[in-house]
Amino acid sequence: MTGLRERAWEAAAAVKDPEVPVLTIEDLGVLRDVAVDGDRVRVDITPTYSGCPAMDAIRDDVELALLRAGFDRVEVRLVLAPAWTTEWMSEEGKRKLTAYGIAPPTGRAALRQAQGPVRIALGVRCPRCGSLDTREVSRFGSTSCKALYECRACLEPFDHFKAI
Repeated sequence: MTGLRERAWEAAAAVKDPEVPVLTIEDLGVLRDVAVDGDRVRVDITPTYSGCPAMDAIRDDVELALLRAGFDRVEVRLVLAPAWTTEWMSEEGKRKLTAYGIAPPTGRAALRQAQGPVRIALGVRCPRCGSLDTREVSRFGSTSCKALYECRACLEPFDHFKAI
């Protein structure tokens, strides 16, 4: 990336996720593309799941960030295909989640699709104490993309970002 596109990418990439404010949309893999054509900037973003209520706020924040960066004509497009997957999250983003107290997604999304007679749930590591002695309390946590877990070792509740 060079010049205007690099500047536009950096402005958009710095936008924070409104639901998990320690992550940028680049950390999440929500930022898909930035194109500059003359004085016009087009940014493509993909929601973590269809119907994600944060996308309107993210779209507005990206537009504002680019306007503040000196771009006057900004278009932010919601791109649904290909569908977002947790594989798009950066390793830095996963580290930030852990530091924030949210267990990052684990495993590869493709492995969940494997066929077999018995499916077993793998342990989710507690982001506070590191124990694997955890249990799912609710399939839905503070947002639909997270599940609520409890650590049996330190007795602390925590969110786990679901693997998709």
